[in-house]
Amino acid sequence: MVDALRSKENDSTHLVPDIEESQQQFAGERPEPSSLTDTPSRRWYVAQTHVHAESKAAFHLGRQGFEVYLPRYLKRRRHARRVDTVAAPLFPRYVFVSVDRATQRWHSIRSTIGITRLVTNGDVPAVVPQAIMEGLKRREDAKGFVELEHRPRFASGDKIRVLGGAFCDALGLFEGIRDQERVAILLDLLGRKVRVVLDMDIIDAA
Repeated sequence: MVDALRSKENDSTHLVPDIEESQQQFAGERPEPSSLTDTPSRRWYVAQTHVHAESKAAFHLGRQGFEVYLPRYLKRRRHARRVDTVAAPLFPRYVFVSVDRATQRWHSIRSTIGITRLVTNGDVPAVVPQAIMEGLKRREDAKGFVELEHRPRFASGDKIRVLGGAFCDALGLFEGIRDQERVAILLDLLGRKVRVVLDMDIIDAA
């Protein structure tokens, strides 16, 4: 879902359909989230922000009285052979905005600091179904971060190279995933196949 939305961040007319098609990914068995506002006159829309301005845009929308949802997840990044975790927007350059059409004017969203435009279908703002919003909330952990499914980048038997750590530059074969963050691989060390378990972020295709 994330990749599909990022690839279309410059094509706003496709954003809401992609979310809708992917909503089954967020239908896991989880405790009910804190309720998002849902009234007959209130609807959720998607606004595009300037680069790296999601939080700024959310702040200024909130000051105008809009309810804003900026889903975030914990992103693992590698820098100088170190791996750390940072909070990042689930959909870069997009925020969800709830508008009560009986009391609020959605036109003011367009002139909000940090916002470039509303995602529309033609000249009308595209509505995000409430079920999708609740689905995103159900994926949140205790700290409010959306949990993503981890899928293997490699198939069993694929050749890989270790990028860091004690086995840096060693070649091996991908064997499988041990948990959400670590993988088992077979390395050829001194003529013997040795199974080791490493962080997923320090291996790549050979």
